[in-house]
Amino acid sequence: MLSTSSDILNLVLALCVAILTFFLSLSLYYFISSAQKIHRLIRQVEAGVSKADEVVTIVREKLKNGSAYLMVLAEVAKQAVEFAKKKDWGQKTESKASKKK
Repeated sequence: MLSTSSDILNLVLALCVAILTFFLSLSLYYFISSAQKIHRLIRQVEAGVSKADEVVTIVREKLKNGSAYLMVLAEVAKQAVEFAKKKDWGQKTESKASKKK
């Protein structure tokens, strides 16, 4: 079977090619597996970013609506203060009997 040194060389070369092929296949498998995990991670991050964007949009809309309500409430409070100043609720009014005298 191994009669000459060229037979031994061919056997060693075949063994080296087989080992190299095995390690290249294993490396390719791990590379593809890593690429798939990275792709899944990127999809999850994109989904999270889109959800965060939706939340920010909803909050912005609520704040716009809330600020409109706050402006209305501020105007009502301003009118109430003006009304209270005109009525002089803080001062004691004279009794009817003292007005008749």
